[in-house]
Parts: sequence; structure tokens; C-alpha cells
Amino acid sequence: MANRFKFSLRQCTVYFVVWTVFGLYMFSQGMVQKAASHDPTPWTHHLVSWMVGVYMWFLLTPIVLWLGSRFPFDRKHWMRWLTIHLVLSVVIALLDLGVESAILRLFGVFPTIMTSFVATLAFLLIIGFHQSVLTYWTLLGVQYALAWYRNYQERKQEALRLELRSSQLESQLAQAHLSALKMQIQPHFLFNTLNAIMVLVRQQKSREAEEMLSRLSDLLRCVLDDVDAQEVPLRRELEYVQLYLSIEEVRFQDRLRIEIAAAPEVLDASVPHMILQPLIENAIRHGIGRSSSAGKIRISAYRVDELLEMKVEDDGPGLAPASAGETHGIGLANTRARIDQLYGNVARLTIENGERVGAAATLVFPCHILATPSETDFMETHAVQHSAR
Repeated sequence: MANRFKFSLRQCTVYFVVWTVFGLYMFSQGMVQKAASHDPTPWTHHLVSWMVGVYMWFLLTPIVLWLGSRFPFDRKHWMRWLTIHLVLSVVIALLDLGVESAILRLFGVFPTIMTSFVATLAFLLIIGFHQSVLTYWTLLGVQYALAWYRNYQERKQEALRLELRSSQLESQLAQAHLSALKMQIQPHFLFNTLNAIMVLVRQQKSREAEEMLSRLSDLLRCVLDDVDAQEVPLRRELEYVQLYLSIEEVRFQDRLRIEIAAAPEVLDASVPHMILQPLIENAIRHGIGRSSSAGKIRISAYRVDELLEMKVEDDGPGLAPASAGETHGIGLANTRARIDQLYGNVARLTIENGERVGAAATLVFPCHILATPSETDFMETHAVQHSAR
């Protein structure tokens, strides 16, 4: 209630100031006409007559605005609306001029013209009736214009809110989709690792099974640190890769050799979390797993213009001609879906046979550097090997 009173008081103050300024402006015009016509009437008469007129309209303004809201414009019944306000404008004009006549007669201004109340009213009707009617319609027009502008602003704000909400929902949906894809990859990897441990247990290789469980625990602990992250720095992704490969080395003993080559300027580039694991798993399964001899997997990352190119290569028997370029299995399918969701058409995943032997999986997507690279030396090709088995 207090806020409403404060707002009404502010409105009244605005109305008073506007009508006062308008009255003084019209008074100045009267003074110019008085000087031009050498009118001997005291200037106070002009001032009083104009200020009485504008202050009457100051008092009538809330009434006119109330009538405007009481009988709002309706396109379907515009003739009825026009008739109502036409009658009201005449009534308000007569009320205004009648009260003005009584006040001006009381102040005794322009005594040669306003000799009585009737004479004053007749004079004001002649010079001010049309102006009073026009003032009524002007106030009505200003009210409707402001109301239309407020409605326009409200609709605009509502549209912006809906657009923002839509954008937020779209972002949440995309995030949920990415999280779902990521959650599919992690159990897929976990189940494969547990199956490998079961095989070792059945083969009564308890020491190797314990070693694999220990390394799996280290990897899961590292993964859980970034479980909510969709992207991580490449250097962090390579930590996951090395932990994952340490598990695979338990399975393949000395048959597996790993080489990692990453340019220093891309070590702080953002990459999708756990994006390399399905590619490496695929290379191990179809490369090393299908070969009776030792094999090598090479992981590289370079910047090509504005793109980051990561490649996982093996020296196994390669892909059958019919399957080259395809992505089989949930891991590779989710990998393609994730980069499409994150980067759109700019990203791509290709799997093809190598130039000489084996197969190569290549990931390409925009290169976004998260921080200034801290390493100055090239990560030279090295093998991640553990002698204790």
C-alpha cells in the first residue's frame, strides 16, 4: 500500500510539473501578443487565466486517465468506444470551462470581458471549448501510447526471457546428451577391463589380475576427478591414456609397445574427456589382439592451422577393405556422436588403413587453447613399459 501511494504521489508530481511548464509557456505567448497589440491589461491577468486553466486540467488528468482505463479501446466495438469518449470529452470540457468561469470571475480578471459568470462562460466556450475537447483526446492518446509502449516492452522482455530459457534448455539438453554418451563410454571401458581381469583369474594368473585391478583403481580415481567435465586439457587426457595403457600392458606383457608424440603447443588444448580411450581400445583389439607377434601403437597430436589433429595408429593387419572408414561398436559410435555434438560439422573421425601396415584412427576438431603451454620441449617418442609383471 505504501509503494502504491508513493507511486501515485510521483505521478501527481509529474502531472503538476508538466502542466505548470505548459501554462508558463502559453503565458509567454500571451505576453508576446500583449506587447504586439499594446494591450493595457495587466500581465497578472494573463498569468492567472492561463494558470487557472492548466491547473484545472492538472486536477482533471487523473479523471481522464481513469475514464480511459475504464473504457479501453476495443477494435471489435470501436464505434461504441468512440461514442462513449466523444460524450465524455464534451462533458469534461463543459465541466472544465464552468469551473474556470467561476474561478476567473472570483479573481476579477479581464473585467471588461468577464463582467459576469454567464459572460465569462460564454467567452470561454467560444475560445476554449474545442481546445478542451482536444486536450481530453490528447491525454487519452498519450495514455494509450504509453500503455502500448509498456505492453511492447513487456512482450519484448518476455520474448527475450523465452529465448533465453529456450537457449538454456537447448544447452541443458545438449549437455545431457553429451553426458549420456560419456556415461556410455565409461561403463563400456569398465566392463571390457573387468572381462579381461576375469580371463586372467580363470587362467590362474592372480598376480597379473591383482596388478590390473590396482591400475584400474588408479585410473578410476583419476577419471572421477573429472567426472563432470566434458573437456579437459590434452595433457590431462594423456594421463588417462597412460593409466589405461598400463592396464593393457598387463594383458599383453611384452607384446605391446606404446609411442606418444604431442606437440608442446597443443598440450593445453581442450579435448573431450576420455576421447582417446575408445580409439586405443579399438587399435589394441583389431591390431595387437589379432597379431601373434609384438605390436606398436602410436598416439600423436598436432595443430594444423586452427584444428587439432589426434591420431591413433597401430601396425597390425589393418582393416578389411569393406570396413575401412566405418566406425563399429558403441565406443567408436559414441566418440563420433560426441564430437558432432561438441563441434558440429567441423569435427570428423576417420578410420582407415595405414600407408604401409596397420590402421589409423584420426580425430580432427577445433583447437582451443585453455592456457599458455608450459612445456618448451617436444614430447619425444617414448614407450610406456613396466618391467615388473
